[in-house]
Amino acid sequence: MSSPTDFLDAARALLGPRGFTDDPELIDPWLTDWRGRFSGRALGLASPATTTEVAALVRLCAEHGVPIVPQGGNSGMSGGATPDPSGTAIILSLRRMDMIREIDPLARQVTCEAGVVLQRLHEEAEKYRLRFPLTLGGKGSATIGGLISTNAGGTQVLRHGTMRAQVLGLEAVLADGSVLDSLTPLKKDNRGFDLKQLLIGSEGTLGIVTAANLRLLPEIGGRVVAWAGLPSISAARQLLLHFEKVAGDSLEGFEVLPAHCLASVLAHLPDARPPLAGQHAWHALIELVAPADGAEQLATNAETMLATALEQELLEDAVIASNEGQAEAFWQLRDAIAPAERAIGPAMQHDISVPVAKMARFVEEAAPDIEQKFPGTTAVGFGHLGDGNIHFHVLAPKGAVRGEWEASEGKVISAYVHDLVTQFGGSISAEHGIGQMKRDELGRLGDPVALALMRSIKQALDPNGLLNPGKLVPLAQEGASP
Repeated sequence: MSSPTDFLDAARALLGPRGFTDDPELIDPWLTDWRGRFSGRALGLASPATTTEVAALVRLCAEHGVPIVPQGGNSGMSGGATPDPSGTAIILSLRRMDMIREIDPLARQVTCEAGVVLQRLHEEAEKYRLRFPLTLGGKGSATIGGLISTNAGGTQVLRHGTMRAQVLGLEAVLADGSVLDSLTPLKKDNRGFDLKQLLIGSEGTLGIVTAANLRLLPEIGGRVVAWAGLPSISAARQLLLHFEKVAGDSLEGFEVLPAHCLASVLAHLPDARPPLAGQHAWHALIELVAPADGAEQLATNAETMLATALEQELLEDAVIASNEGQAEAFWQLRDAIAPAERAIGPAMQHDISVPVAKMARFVEEAAPDIEQKFPGTTAVGFGHLGDGNIHFHVLAPKGAVRGEWEASEGKVISAYVHDLVTQFGGSISAEHGIGQMKRDELGRLGDPVALALMRSIKQALDPNGLLNPGKLVPLAQEGASP
């Protein structure tokens, strides 16, 4: 085994001063995750500019036994892009690989590198009257590589699916430095395993995504954004069923949030205003879209749908955004929930899913159960009701010390929430990944056969365990299958 100095010298020679540094001040901003829950140390920060450089760096790391922690926008929610405290790993930043290699307007496809920021991809697609059908609150920092590695979701999954559904082809560097090139999209291809699907959602533990071919859709001709006040999340479920029946494919998004979340956002954003005058226990944010030839009729249809829902007592009040500015203001209220709740104080955030038909009952039963079992806490759920994914946050009692509470009572609370989710036949990670935050819980609650397969695949593709160690794949329990 060579010394760290030998590796550092070789890495500098390979990537140059722009591509590699071990300066602690330059590395420090990337050592802590977005939520501030995990911090580590790193031997160096690598920022290659091409796939060839990534491959050469991975080969160098394999030669010297240096672990690699891939990192995109560092906006993940589960600590999946943060090194451990040992300081033996390097951070591999993909941010310099931000080229959009090609947009094919006729095929409605784009090939771009892993470091492209989601918002920029949206803007580039718009130039061709196209759109990329995935968005989320962190679109200004989240990168394509990070979205692929975590199989990100967002607010349009209801109609368009997760990131997995958007990926047509993939380029990735494997643990030995070889390059898997499956960028060419084929409608049909039965040459064995679909290896790109194996890499999507693997959080950099099986390979490092360097580029992708993604599907694009025609731009929308028009949209209507509405805000509805509701008495309960069960009422929101009934309203969702109503819109799914009468709106069909024009239903693009259906988000729910309780009064507590709205109040938190209004306190957090000084210029924000509540969409409705009255008080409501729950709220729904609804987006309808139409192609160009149906845009004129969309607003009329939306008004009819809401009026019918009001007549059937599916909602208490509703308003349609009068212009694009107000529509964006409605969405800002939804997108600001996570930072607004974080500003209140410590909390345990759970990115969970259960079967869609059970989600309302889960929230109605779990929230009071947790508040009774853990006095002083407040349990709130918000998010993507239409695809069964609710962000279920448990806020700490007043006076709780950030860091200390999460490591003590917070861990007990999360285990209890995950137990409840498992009893409902759900998942402890719907769209944020496992990372290091949920790895042990996956090991505790996951299906033993599935876990054994994950470990076998990890061993086969990364036998030396150098790709994002300590993330996603739970350690085998004593006596369990490898």
